[in-house]
Amino acid sequence: MGSSRRGSTGPGRTNDARDRDGEGRARNARPRDGLGRPLPYGAAGVPRQPEGIARTPPETVEEAQRLLDEGKPFHAHEVFEDAWKSGPEQERPLWRGLAQLAVGLTHCARGNVTGGARLLRRGAGAAEEWASAQGQPRPYGMDLAGVVVWARALAEAVERDGGTVDAARSAPRLR
Repeated sequence: MGSSRRGSTGPGRTNDARDRDGEGRARNARPRDGLGRPLPYGAAGVPRQPEGIARTPPETVEEAQRLLDEGKPFHAHEVFEDAWKSGPEQERPLWRGLAQLAVGLTHCARGNVTGGARLLRRGAGAAEEWASAQGQPRPYGMDLAGVVVWARALAEAVERDGGTVDAARSAPRLR
């Protein structure tokens, strides 16, 4: 019988103890909480963002902002990651930087001060560098200068104060 534990051979599973998608690629099927932390198999989690969705840049920004506002920065990171992987080559540093910012917020909300601050600064640097190199401080209506200020201020605050942050209350305004 297929159980809900890792290593079973139920749907999406193989005998090699790894969750697989329909094409055989490794994909963790465990449910996740709002901050993307894996929960035990069978637990109720939040709906996961489907992977590989091709969105327009404005749709990407809108969906990511909605998730950030809901306190789901991990899920927003997945939206940015889709844009990073499917977008034009010249825009990949922008979307990768925004994904890093979302993951940085995720780590800060989970209490990982060092990793969160590091990712916030890395993402801020990428967004700032992209805007400078492209001469576009407001691509797709985003306020990159404001996002950079937000990221650096949050990194400083979590390093100074420690602890965790509320992901929804600490989320940036992309536009």
